[in-house]
Amino acid sequence: MELNNFSLADLRQLSPAQLKSLAAEIREFLIDKVSKTGGHLGPNLGVVELSIAVHRVFDSPKDVVLFDTGHQSYVHKILTGRAEQFDLLRQRNGISGYPNRRESAHDVIENSHASTALSWADGISRGFSLSGQADRHVVAVVGDGALTGGMSWEALNNLSPESDRNLVIVVNDNERSYSPTIGGLATYLTTLRASKEYERILGRGKRMLHNTPVVGKYIYGTLHGMKKGIKDMVAPQGMFEDLGFKYLGPIDGHDILAMEKTLQMAKEFGSPVIVHAITEKGRGYTPAIEDMAEKFHAVGIVDPLTGKPLKASAPSWTNTFSDEITAIGRENSKVVAITAAMLGPTGLDKFAQSFPERTIDVGIAEQHAVTSAAGLAYAGMHPVIAIYSTFLNRAFDQLLLDVALHKAGVTFVLDRAGITGDDGPSHHGIWDLALTGIVPNMHVGAPRDGARLKEILRECVAIENAPSMVRFPKGAVPADISAVERVDGIDILHRGLAPQVLVISVGAMAGMAIEVAQLAKAQSIEITVVDPLWVKPISPAVIALCANYSTVVVMEDGIKHAGIASTISEALRNAGNNCSLHSVGVPLEFIEHSKRAEILEDLEITPAVIVQQISGWIS
Repeated sequence: MELNNFSLADLRQLSPAQLKSLAAEIREFLIDKVSKTGGHLGPNLGVVELSIAVHRVFDSPKDVVLFDTGHQSYVHKILTGRAEQFDLLRQRNGISGYPNRRESAHDVIENSHASTALSWADGISRGFSLSGQADRHVVAVVGDGALTGGMSWEALNNLSPESDRNLVIVVNDNERSYSPTIGGLATYLTTLRASKEYERILGRGKRMLHNTPVVGKYIYGTLHGMKKGIKDMVAPQGMFEDLGFKYLGPIDGHDILAMEKTLQMAKEFGSPVIVHAITEKGRGYTPAIEDMAEKFHAVGIVDPLTGKPLKASAPSWTNTFSDEITAIGRENSKVVAITAAMLGPTGLDKFAQSFPERTIDVGIAEQHAVTSAAGLAYAGMHPVIAIYSTFLNRAFDQLLLDVALHKAGVTFVLDRAGITGDDGPSHHGIWDLALTGIVPNMHVGAPRDGARLKEILRECVAIENAPSMVRFPKGAVPADISAVERVDGIDILHRGLAPQVLVISVGAMAGMAIEVAQLAKAQSIEITVVDPLWVKPISPAVIALCANYSTVVVMEDGIKHAGIASTISEALRNAGNNCSLHSVGVPLEFIEHSKRAEILEDLEITPAVIVQQISGWIS
């Protein structure tokens, strides 16, 4: 069938045999398209039938379908009429790799950070109930690790199972194989438990037994325990039912008809229901099935048949960190590595292979990771938390009040700092410099190359009574940039013949800053480029150096608002220095997905434009 012209109306007309064919075609489509653009392949191969069933039972967009995590929404996009846009998946002017309101009325959440959908579902369903929209349902598809996040459990704790809200939570469980205990008996019990009559009978029996003098409540307790024990033998619903939710499942998430039947029962129940679906991440694609660690969670451009990358990867910032932290781990037995469900992507997999007892994966629980690290530091260890820059935002309170306030020696290693590109506004790492800039006693290093990453990382681990952080961008690490000389801890990368303009380069902006200086020389503008290495606290030597120049330019790959230029500006005012200071950085706005180079060009952060700006500033 033609996916490019497919619609939800078409979906609801298909026979069981046609549905099976559709699922196979969607898998072929995903493998073909994502292998060319890169993206989250494994999670989406695992939710094909589940997504089909959801959209056959519920009427989107009248019924709101939420995805947590958002990277498992590709099938949803295909079914809601966006298949023809997949040639530009995660590319400029193309569709996002996550739900996006600007693309479709069928998308609600743009945030794509895990463990948020149940709180969204709580608010939306409560809003529908309060505003008289009782005929609208909310479906939250939660999975791929999202239930390891504490926010999910906060939401479950606040959802009232006794309410009359039309809310269905689909737990996409892709962490285990399909249980052999699932069969006719479990299906029968699922059907029975979804019946309102079953609930009324239980209620009458409970009231009758509790009204029976002396022994009634004990008889009820015994019978209820027997019933719960029998159900727990055939279905692992314990923790959900302990929270008071109606639990249906486990269901084979790749059996469309079984999923439809169960979702229909959940839809008609009239109160919050949890549907537990067992799926296989990467289903139908041999390279993903054989990838035991990641199941092709996210891929670059690969051969669709073999799953192998079509071009060799250049040495990356992540690889450099991985090698160095492993070396440090051999030398220092107090170093403990912490990851929030991203062992491989953050480069801690190599450390884990060497020191499994000193490697902790907390799941998608960044807040817990940071406070736990404070506890480890108190106990005499030195925790190193490797995390994407954007995800540190979720644990700022813990960084501020559990780590910094307690003067805990915890090192944060921020991968994907700055403009990251393909993953869009929620994944750009442009906030960390501004956030950490207001944390007392925080030490922040920004390496320009691999050699400086190793140097700063070792200095961070040596700090025992305060938090420290090293940040670096996504992608290939550049060739080492040697300093002309190091003066008072500051690296001079390019020296102008006259003290005309000083460029303070932050981290990975060094290569561009040197290019700016070389281009400016052709216009008789003399620029000296320095790398402070540490951007918090700013060295007094940097402020003293600024006194020699009438024009100072700060180049950083974070937001200009409250960034490093702001910090330096305040220090210059306090020193009574009235030099002209300018900032080259990211404006205070959300930036859509495109390649990093395209975004920088849009923001006019290119050597040619910067030289033109400097020319205007000095004249």
